[in-house]
Amino acid sequence: MDLKELRRTRRGRFMGSMLPYVGYIIQSGVAMVFLFVLIVFSAWYTSLLQNVPEGIPIRWIMLAILLPAVVNSSFRTYLQTPDTIFLLPQGHRMKEYFAPSWVSGNVWKIVRLLFVLITLWPLYIRTDDSPKRLLFTILILIAVKLIASYGLWKEIAMLSRPMAGIFTFLRWAVGGLIIAAWVWQPAGRSLIFMALLAAAYLVALSVPARHAVPWERLITMEKNQGGRALMVLGWFVDVPGREQRVYPRRYLSKWGARLPWRKDTAYRYLLTKSFARGDIFGIIMRISVLALLLNWLNRDSYFGTAIYLFFLFIIGVQLSALRKLHSESFWLTVYPFPEGSKADNTTQFVFRAHLVVALILGLPFLASIGDRLLPVIGTFAAGILVSFLFKAYLSRKAARIADEDL
Repeated sequence: MDLKELRRTRRGRFMGSMLPYVGYIIQSGVAMVFLFVLIVFSAWYTSLLQNVPEGIPIRWIMLAILLPAVVNSSFRTYLQTPDTIFLLPQGHRMKEYFAPSWVSGNVWKIVRLLFVLITLWPLYIRTDDSPKRLLFTILILIAVKLIASYGLWKEIAMLSRPMAGIFTFLRWAVGGLIIAAWVWQPAGRSLIFMALLAAAYLVALSVPARHAVPWERLITMEKNQGGRALMVLGWFVDVPGREQRVYPRRYLSKWGARLPWRKDTAYRYLLTKSFARGDIFGIIMRISVLALLLNWLNRDSYFGTAIYLFFLFIIGVQLSALRKLHSESFWLTVYPFPEGSKADNTTQFVFRAHLVVALILGLPFLASIGDRLLPVIGTFAAGILVSFLFKAYLSRKAARIADEDL
């Protein structure tokens, strides 16, 4: 069996299944939105470089932006559930199958890392007192990226899941310490520290016991990776077979439990629990943290308002995907929901969540309310208006679907 050809075939089949939806994405106007965002970001970043604020914490910004780009890793193996039976005899040869996954995963992640670094570099050299050389920085970040990818691969194969969790934390800690050492410390001293830390981390990875091939975990990871791709496509068109990854998030377990258990709120209860434990919640949290940071840095300008509204639009798109969350659930066809309650509950939930996010993301502008009272009030008003516009959009969409079902 040619394992490399098997992976190429599966990759081609997956990419082929995505191509029919590309036309819908183009028709949705996403290209124009992307172009508009690029123009706005370029204008804002050019203005920032021409008028850099005093005391900007550039080293902390470098650490916060580069750390996820360096440490976060993933691989597309295209494994399937039947492989635990049919490919099991090939376990001793699976390195041939996995090698292209590891290489392609790292290549695309390194390209993304370089894009982030090159974008951030003009601000760094204008604000740091003793900036490092770009070439050396690129080489160090690529080395850390490869080490982090190797660490993730070892974590996946570990027998003990608690031990794998410890090494996940260790991977992020090592990546953060190496980047911090390079950004804050002199080059010679930081290189010695980074070499010793990397060597200690690689030695530690060899200690825990591991599976030869962690079939079930790799298959689960592949389902999650494919599910994310289908979720993105689901923003533009109905995609069959979408699955959502479920996260425990016990700290949010009581969210929704206070809702009265009535027929008219039953779907809102389900939606609240699903949102709190799904991918969309994590995506919105990450987007919100980035938006808060950028809003704080631009709280005294109209660029801050533009950034605020842009992120509100992105979060609105994410929340709007909730209307398709349980579109293929069998049990929703069995449970006697009141007519129209599913669409109404979804619209109300998305509107309330979007409104809360709009208020939270606007908090940085309150620091400048003394000097910019009217612009700050206008910013909040525009954010609330965006939430109402998304509510109106979901209401019209629900009404159109109801008319088609008649």
